[in-house]
Amino acid sequence: MIVLKATQDKVLAALQSVAGIVERRHTLPILANVLIRKTGSQIQLTTSDLEIQIRTTAELDGDAGSFTTTVGARKLIDILRTMPADQTVSLESNQSKLILKGGKSKFTLQTLPAEDFPLVQEAASFGPVFSVPQKTLKTLLSQVSFAMAVHDIRYYLNGILFVAEGKQLSLVATDGHRLAFASATLDVEVPRQEVILPRKTVLEMQRLLSDTGGENQPSIEMQFASNQAKFSFGGMEFVTKLVEGKFPDYNRVIPKNHKNSITLGRTALLASLQRTAILTSEKFKGVRLNIEPGTLRVASNNAEQEEAVDELDIDYGGDSIEIGFNVTYLIDALANMDQEMVKVELSDSNSSALLSIPDHPTFKYVVMPMRI
Repeated sequence: MIVLKATQDKVLAALQSVAGIVERRHTLPILANVLIRKTGSQIQLTTSDLEIQIRTTAELDGDAGSFTTTVGARKLIDILRTMPADQTVSLESNQSKLILKGGKSKFTLQTLPAEDFPLVQEAASFGPVFSVPQKTLKTLLSQVSFAMAVHDIRYYLNGILFVAEGKQLSLVATDGHRLAFASATLDVEVPRQEVILPRKTVLEMQRLLSDTGGENQPSIEMQFASNQAKFSFGGMEFVTKLVEGKFPDYNRVIPKNHKNSITLGRTALLASLQRTAILTSEKFKGVRLNIEPGTLRVASNNAEQEEAVDELDIDYGGDSIEIGFNVTYLIDALANMDQEMVKVELSDSNSSALLSIPDHPTFKYVVMPMRI
Protein backbone atom coordinates (compact mmCIF):
# COMPACT_ATOMS: atom_id res chain seq x y z
CA MET A 1 0.00 0.00 0.00
CA ILE A 2 1.25 3.46 -0.91
CA VAL A 3 0.92 5.40 2.35
CA LEU A 4 1.83 8.76 0.87
CA LYS A 5 3.08 10.25 -2.37
CA ALA A 6 4.09 13.91 -2.70
CA THR A 7 7.03 16.17 -3.47
CA GLN A 8 10.01 16.04 -1.11
CA ASP A 9 9.47 19.61 0.17
CA LYS A 10 5.86 18.89 1.24
CA VAL A 11 6.71 15.66 3.06
CA LEU A 12 9.82 17.14 4.68
CA ALA A 13 7.99 20.28 5.87
CA ALA A 14 5.26 18.18 7.53
CA LEU A 15 7.82 15.93 9.23
CA GLN A 16 10.07 18.77 10.39
CA SER A 17 7.14 20.59 11.97
CA VAL A 18 6.64 17.72 14.45
CA ALA A 19 10.17 16.32 14.80
CA GLY A 20 11.73 19.07 16.93
CA ILE A 21 10.87 17.35 20.22
CA VAL A 22 12.12 13.90 19.19
CA GLU A 23 15.18 12.91 21.20
CA ARG A 24 17.85 10.87 19.42
CA ARG A 25 18.54 8.80 22.54
CA HIS A 26 15.59 7.70 24.59
CA THR A 27 14.83 5.03 27.15
CA LEU A 28 11.77 4.07 25.07
CA PRO A 29 12.95 3.32 21.50
CA ILE A 30 9.48 4.07 20.04
CA LEU A 31 9.77 7.72 21.14
CA ALA A 32 12.41 8.19 18.43
CA ASN A 33 9.61 7.42 15.94
CA VAL A 34 6.86 9.45 14.34
CA LEU A 35 3.35 8.00 14.44
CA ILE A 36 1.86 8.02 10.93
CA ARG A 37 -1.92 7.68 10.72
CA LYS A 38 -3.49 7.63 7.27
CA THR A 39 -7.18 8.24 6.66
CA GLY A 40 -8.05 8.65 2.97
CA SER A 41 -5.64 11.22 1.52
CA GLN A 42 -5.08 12.80 4.92
CA ILE A 43 -1.94 11.94 6.84
CA GLN A 44 -1.67 12.70 10.53
CA LEU A 45 1.85 12.84 11.96
CA THR A 46 2.35 12.70 15.75
CA THR A 47 5.48 12.85 17.90
CA SER A 48 5.86 12.74 21.68
CA ASP A 49 8.49 12.83 24.42
CA LEU A 50 5.88 11.86 27.07
CA GLU A 51 5.62 15.51 28.20
CA ILE A 52 4.98 17.26 24.89
CA GLN A 53 2.94 15.94 21.97
CA ILE A 54 2.83 17.58 18.54
CA ARG A 55 0.40 16.58 15.82
CA THR A 56 -0.04 17.92 12.31
CA THR A 57 -2.37 16.95 9.48
CA ALA A 58 -1.32 17.17 5.83
CA GLU A 59 -2.91 16.27 2.49
CA LEU A 60 -0.45 13.81 0.96
CA ASP A 61 -1.68 11.54 -1.83
CA GLY A 62 -1.48 7.76 -1.72
CA ASP A 63 -3.75 4.74 -1.94
CA ALA A 64 -7.25 4.94 -0.46
CA GLY A 65 -7.84 3.33 2.90
CA SER A 66 -6.60 3.58 6.46
CA PHE A 67 -3.20 2.66 7.84
CA THR A 68 -1.09 3.35 10.94
CA THR A 69 2.55 2.70 11.80
CA THR A 70 5.58 4.33 13.43
CA VAL A 71 9.01 4.90 11.86
CA GLY A 72 12.27 6.60 12.91
CA ALA A 73 11.64 10.35 12.56
CA ARG A 74 15.22 11.65 12.31
CA LYS A 75 16.28 8.88 9.90
CA LEU A 76 13.37 9.68 7.60
CA ILE A 77 14.19 13.41 7.69
CA ASP A 78 17.93 12.78 7.09
CA ILE A 79 17.14 10.70 4.00
CA LEU A 80 14.61 13.20 2.63
CA ARG A 81 17.08 16.07 3.08
CA THR A 82 19.44 14.42 0.60
CA MET A 83 16.80 14.50 -2.16
CA PRO A 84 15.87 17.42 -4.46
CA ALA A 85 12.93 19.56 -3.25
CA ASP A 86 10.79 19.00 -6.36
CA GLN A 87 11.32 15.23 -6.51
CA THR A 88 8.26 13.06 -5.93
CA VAL A 89 8.77 10.66 -3.05
CA SER A 90 6.57 7.83 -1.85
CA LEU A 91 6.25 5.72 1.29
CA GLU A 92 4.95 2.18 0.82
CA SER A 93 4.10 -0.33 3.52
CA ASN A 94 5.47 -3.83 3.19
CA GLN A 95 4.80 -6.21 6.10
CA SER A 96 6.59 -4.62 9.10
CA LYS A 97 8.70 -2.27 7.01
CA LEU A 98 8.24 1.03 5.17
CA ILE A 99 9.86 1.59 1.78
CA LEU A 100 10.82 5.14 0.87
CA LYS A 101 11.31 5.74 -2.85
CA GLY A 102 12.51 8.85 -4.63
CA GLY A 103 13.97 8.94 -8.16
CA LYS A 104 16.18 5.86 -8.44
CA SER A 105 16.74 5.62 -4.67
CA LYS A 106 15.04 3.12 -2.40
CA PHE A 107 15.30 2.85 1.40
CA THR A 108 13.77 0.06 3.48
CA LEU A 109 13.04 1.18 7.04
CA GLN A 110 12.08 -0.80 10.11
CA THR A 111 8.80 0.12 11.85
CA LEU A 112 7.34 -0.38 15.31
CA PRO A 113 3.61 -1.06 15.94
CA ALA A 114 1.41 2.04 16.24
CA GLU A 115 -0.48 0.62 19.23
CA ASP A 116 2.76 0.76 21.27
CA PHE A 117 3.15 4.52 20.71
CA PRO A 118 2.50 6.32 24.05
CA LEU A 119 0.08 9.16 23.33
CA VAL A 120 -0.18 11.96 25.89
CA GLN A 121 -3.38 11.65 27.91
CA GLU A 122 -5.21 14.94 27.39
CA ALA A 123 -6.58 16.75 30.44
CA ALA A 124 -10.28 16.20 31.12
CA SER A 125 -11.19 19.88 31.23
CA PHE A 126 -9.51 22.91 29.73
CA GLY A 127 -10.27 26.57 30.41
CA PRO A 128 -11.78 28.88 27.77
CA VAL A 129 -10.12 29.13 24.36
CA PHE A 130 -8.55 32.45 23.46
CA SER A 131 -6.35 33.43 20.53
CA VAL A 132 -3.63 35.92 19.61
CA PRO A 133 -1.78 36.45 16.32
CA GLN A 134 1.16 34.03 16.04
CA LYS A 135 3.49 36.97 15.40
CA THR A 136 2.40 38.59 18.71
CA LEU A 137 3.14 35.45 20.73
CA LYS A 138 6.45 34.88 18.94
CA THR A 139 7.49 38.47 19.77
CA LEU A 140 6.46 38.07 23.42
CA LEU A 141 8.42 34.81 23.69
CA SER A 142 11.55 36.37 22.18
CA GLN A 143 11.28 39.33 24.57
CA VAL A 144 11.40 37.12 27.68
CA SER A 145 12.72 33.63 26.84
CA PHE A 146 16.42 34.57 27.20
CA ALA A 147 15.82 35.22 30.93
CA MET A 148 14.64 31.64 31.63
CA ALA A 149 16.82 29.58 33.95
CA VAL A 150 18.69 26.54 32.57
CA HIS A 151 18.70 23.37 34.72
CA ASP A 152 17.96 25.33 37.89
CA ILE A 153 17.20 23.30 41.00
CA ARG A 154 14.20 25.64 41.42
CA TYR A 155 12.50 23.86 38.52
CA TYR A 156 9.68 26.45 38.29
CA LEU A 157 12.28 28.93 36.93
CA ASN A 158 13.11 26.63 33.97
CA GLY A 159 10.24 27.99 31.90
CA ILE A 160 7.96 30.95 31.27
CA LEU A 161 5.00 32.06 33.34
CA PHE A 162 1.87 32.76 31.22
CA VAL A 163 -0.73 34.95 32.93
CA ALA A 164 -4.03 35.54 31.11
CA GLU A 165 -6.44 37.89 32.84
CA GLY A 166 -9.17 40.13 31.48
CA LYS A 167 -7.92 41.30 28.11
CA GLN A 168 -4.22 40.90 28.88
CA LEU A 169 -1.72 38.11 28.28
CA SER A 170 1.56 38.54 30.18
CA LEU A 171 4.72 36.43 29.92
CA VAL A 172 7.40 36.46 32.64
CA ALA A 173 10.78 34.70 32.88
CA THR A 174 13.48 34.92 35.55
CA ASP A 175 16.62 33.04 36.56
CA GLY A 176 16.92 34.76 39.93
CA HIS A 177 19.44 37.37 38.69
CA ARG A 178 17.24 39.09 36.13
CA LEU A 179 13.58 39.17 35.14
CA ALA A 180 11.86 39.89 31.83
CA PHE A 181 8.17 40.83 31.50
CA ALA A 182 6.19 41.38 28.29
CA SER A 183 2.46 41.68 27.67
CA ALA A 184 -0.08 41.97 24.86
CA THR A 185 -3.80 42.73 24.59
CA LEU A 186 -6.31 39.93 23.91
CA ASP A 187 -9.45 40.23 21.77
CA VAL A 188 -11.63 38.56 24.40
CA GLU A 189 -11.92 38.76 28.16
CA VAL A 190 -10.68 35.65 29.96
CA PRO A 191 -10.80 34.66 33.64
CA ARG A 192 -7.44 34.75 35.43
CA GLN A 193 -5.26 31.78 34.53
CA GLU A 194 -1.64 31.24 35.48
CA VAL A 195 0.56 28.45 34.06
CA ILE A 196 4.30 27.79 33.72
CA LEU A 197 5.36 26.42 30.32
CA PRO A 198 8.53 24.29 30.35
CA ARG A 199 11.69 25.52 28.64
CA LYS A 200 11.60 22.85 25.91
CA THR A 201 8.02 23.81 25.00
CA VAL A 202 8.97 27.49 24.78
CA LEU A 203 11.92 26.81 22.44
CA GLU A 204 9.78 24.56 20.23
CA MET A 205 6.98 27.15 20.02
CA GLN A 206 9.49 29.82 18.99
CA ARG A 207 10.66 27.52 16.19
CA LEU A 208 7.16 26.72 14.92
CA LEU A 209 5.30 30.04 15.20
CA SER A 210 4.93 32.18 12.11
CA ASP A 211 6.07 35.81 12.19
CA THR A 212 3.90 36.86 9.24
CA GLY A 213 2.14 40.17 9.95
CA GLY A 214 -0.53 42.08 8.03
CA GLU A 215 -4.29 41.70 7.77
CA ASN A 216 -4.55 37.95 7.28
CA GLN A 217 -1.89 37.01 9.79
CA PRO A 218 -2.29 33.52 11.23
CA SER A 219 -3.40 33.21 14.85
CA ILE A 220 -2.83 30.67 17.60
CA GLU A 221 -5.53 29.31 19.91
CA MET A 222 -4.63 28.54 23.53
CA GLN A 223 -6.29 26.58 26.31
CA PHE A 224 -4.99 25.89 29.78
CA ALA A 225 -5.83 23.08 32.20
CA SER A 226 -4.45 22.51 35.69
CA ASN A 227 -1.55 20.38 34.42
CA GLN A 228 -1.57 20.92 30.64
CA ALA A 229 -1.63 23.58 27.95
CA LYS A 230 -2.98 23.09 24.45
CA PHE A 231 -2.11 25.21 21.41
CA SER A 232 -3.67 24.98 17.94
CA PHE A 233 -2.14 26.81 14.98
CA GLY A 234 -1.50 26.29 11.28
CA GLY A 235 -3.03 22.80 11.17
CA MET A 236 -1.01 21.76 14.20
CA GLU A 237 -2.00 20.72 17.69
CA PHE A 238 0.53 21.10 20.47
CA VAL A 239 -0.15 19.61 23.93
CA THR A 240 2.35 20.08 26.75
CA LYS A 241 2.68 19.29 30.43
CA LEU A 242 3.06 22.30 32.69
CA VAL A 243 5.74 22.97 35.28
CA GLU A 244 4.29 22.57 38.74
CA GLY A 245 5.31 25.02 41.43
CA LYS A 246 4.80 28.60 42.54
CA PHE A 247 6.40 31.24 40.37
CA PRO A 248 7.94 34.20 42.28
CA ASP A 249 5.74 37.30 42.67
CA TYR A 250 7.12 39.28 39.74
CA ASN A 251 5.21 42.45 40.67
CA ARG A 252 7.32 42.73 43.82
CA VAL A 253 10.53 42.33 41.83
CA ILE A 254 9.80 45.08 39.30
CA PRO A 255 11.03 48.30 40.95
CA LYS A 256 8.78 51.36 40.99
CA ASN A 257 9.57 55.09 41.16
CA HIS A 258 13.29 55.13 40.41
CA LYS A 259 14.60 58.66 40.84
CA ASN A 260 17.25 58.53 38.08
CA SER A 261 16.47 57.71 34.47
CA ILE A 262 18.36 57.86 31.18
CA THR A 263 16.88 57.43 27.71
CA LEU A 264 19.44 56.61 25.04
CA GLY A 265 19.91 54.84 21.69
CA ARG A 266 19.64 51.08 22.09
CA THR A 267 22.15 50.17 19.35
CA ALA A 268 24.77 52.62 20.66
CA LEU A 269 24.50 51.18 24.18
CA LEU A 270 24.54 47.60 22.87
CA ALA A 271 27.66 48.26 20.75
CA SER A 272 29.42 49.88 23.71
CA LEU A 273 28.66 46.90 25.97
CA GLN A 274 29.74 44.41 23.29
CA ARG A 275 33.07 46.25 22.89
CA THR A 276 33.85 46.34 26.60
CA ALA A 277 32.69 42.72 27.08
CA ILE A 278 35.68 41.55 25.00
CA LEU A 279 38.03 42.28 27.91
CA THR A 280 35.93 40.63 30.61
CA SER A 281 37.14 37.22 31.77
CA GLU A 282 35.31 34.01 30.88
CA LYS A 283 34.24 33.36 34.49
CA PHE A 284 33.61 36.93 35.52
CA LYS A 285 31.48 38.88 33.07
CA GLY A 286 31.35 42.12 35.06
CA VAL A 287 31.31 45.65 33.63
CA ARG A 288 31.23 48.95 35.53
CA LEU A 289 28.86 51.70 34.51
CA ASN A 290 29.72 55.23 35.67
CA ILE A 291 26.76 57.52 35.14
CA GLU A 292 27.33 61.26 35.51
CA PRO A 293 25.51 64.30 34.11
CA GLY A 294 26.12 64.18 30.34
CA THR A 295 28.24 61.00 30.29
CA LEU A 296 27.87 57.23 30.58
CA ARG A 297 31.21 55.44 30.95
CA VAL A 298 31.40 51.66 30.49
CA ALA A 299 34.56 49.91 31.75
CA SER A 300 35.83 46.36 32.16
CA ASN A 301 39.09 44.61 33.04
CA ASN A 302 40.47 41.10 33.42
CA ALA A 303 43.09 39.08 35.28
CA GLU A 304 45.75 39.97 32.69
CA GLN A 305 45.51 43.63 33.79
CA GLU A 306 43.85 44.57 30.48
CA GLU A 307 41.19 47.26 30.52
CA ALA A 308 38.47 48.60 28.21
CA VAL A 309 36.75 51.98 28.63
CA ASP A 310 33.99 53.33 26.40
CA GLU A 311 32.05 56.58 26.74
CA LEU A 312 28.61 57.63 25.51
CA ASP A 313 27.17 61.15 25.60
CA ILE A 314 23.79 61.10 27.35
CA ASP A 315 21.06 63.56 28.22
CA TYR A 316 21.16 63.16 32.00
CA GLY A 317 21.15 65.48 34.98
CA GLY A 318 20.61 63.07 37.89
CA ASP A 319 22.86 61.62 40.59
CA SER A 320 26.34 60.29 39.85
CA ILE A 321 26.14 56.49 40.13
CA GLU A 322 28.77 53.76 39.78
CA ILE A 323 27.20 50.33 39.38
CA GLY A 324 28.37 46.89 38.22
CA PHE A 325 26.45 44.39 36.07
CA ASN A 326 26.93 41.04 34.42
CA VAL A 327 27.39 42.35 30.87
CA THR A 328 25.73 39.27 29.32
CA TYR A 329 22.45 40.10 31.09
CA LEU A 330 22.41 43.60 29.59
CA ILE A 331 23.43 42.45 26.10
CA ASP A 332 20.73 39.70 26.10
CA ALA A 333 17.96 42.21 26.80
CA LEU A 334 19.14 44.85 24.30
CA ALA A 335 19.75 42.28 21.54
CA ASN A 336 16.19 40.95 21.89
CA MET A 337 14.53 44.36 21.48
CA ASP A 338 14.04 46.02 18.12
CA GLN A 339 13.09 49.53 19.26
CA GLU A 340 15.43 52.48 18.68
CA MET A 341 15.46 53.86 22.20
CA VAL A 342 15.80 52.26 25.62
CA LYS A 343 15.10 53.75 29.03
CA VAL A 344 17.35 52.79 31.97
CA GLU A 345 16.14 53.61 35.48
CA LEU A 346 18.33 53.42 38.59
CA SER A 347 18.18 54.32 42.27
CA ASP A 348 21.73 53.72 43.48
CA SER A 349 24.65 51.32 43.09
CA ASN A 350 23.02 48.58 45.22
CA SER A 351 19.53 48.48 43.70
CA SER A 352 18.22 46.63 40.63
CA ALA A 353 18.08 48.55 37.37
CA LEU A 354 14.93 48.66 35.23
CA LEU A 355 15.18 48.67 31.43
CA SER A 356 12.08 49.55 29.46
CA ILE A 357 10.98 50.97 26.12
CA PRO A 358 9.87 54.63 26.21
CA ASP A 359 6.07 54.95 25.76
CA HIS A 360 5.70 51.12 25.77
CA PRO A 361 4.56 49.87 29.19
CA THR A 362 4.30 46.34 27.74
CA PHE A 363 7.99 45.44 28.26
CA LYS A 364 10.08 45.56 31.46
CA TYR A 365 13.46 44.05 32.23
CA VAL A 366 14.96 44.01 35.71
CA VAL A 367 18.62 43.20 36.31
CA MET A 368 20.35 42.92 39.67
CA PRO A 369 23.66 44.72 40.20
CA MET A 370 26.92 42.87 40.67
CA ARG A 371 29.75 43.67 43.05
CA ILE A 372 32.90 44.58 41.11
